[in-house]
Amino acid sequence: MARHKEFDREDVLNKAMEVFWCYGYQATSVQELVESMGINRGSLYDTFGDKNSLFQAALAHYNETVVTKAIAHLEAPGAAKAAIVNHFYNLVNHAVADSQRKGCLLTNSAVELCSHDLDAATRISANLQRVENAFKKALVRAQEKEEISSQHDINALASFLTCTLQGLQVISKVNPDPEVLQKIAEVALSVLK
Repeated sequence: MARHKEFDREDVLNKAMEVFWCYGYQATSVQELVESMGINRGSLYDTFGDKNSLFQAALAHYNETVVTKAIAHLEAPGAAKAAIVNHFYNLVNHAVADSQRKGCLLTNSAVELCSHDLDAATRISANLQRVENAFKKALVRAQEKEEISSQHDINALASFLTCTLQGLQVISKVNPDPEVLQKIAEVALSVLK
């Protein structure tokens, strides 16, 4: 008779995500994962497969939880320029408050893995495209409301905002000075005219 799993899959996946987010893929050992997740190796392998499969599941979980929550206000009905501005300043506030300097799991993983891990690159690219699409929706509404110029190339502007947002998260890991991060956000947002 098969033994019944005595853990909540979402809970242990969230714990694995946090470990990868703090330490990265390469620096995280299977032992650290099982200790943080509160399960044994057999359960990890039976439920998620190997470390890489668990990491892919953690990236998917990050997309479903963290990214979805972060872009919800950009995708809300009527969200336009103010939503974009708030998104940047919320990120600055979050980065300053993050004593672990975790940054963004997508950005951290892109820097660490994308040059040699096609699966990670594909998943990260899709997740970042989601963020870019959320910016596009808000930018289109901002143009419709005449909050920004109709001359803007929305696709280029959405790519720029996504790129700047990811760079801001990298800088926040190195220098979480609120004034520095605030000024970066201000310069980035100055294009929204």
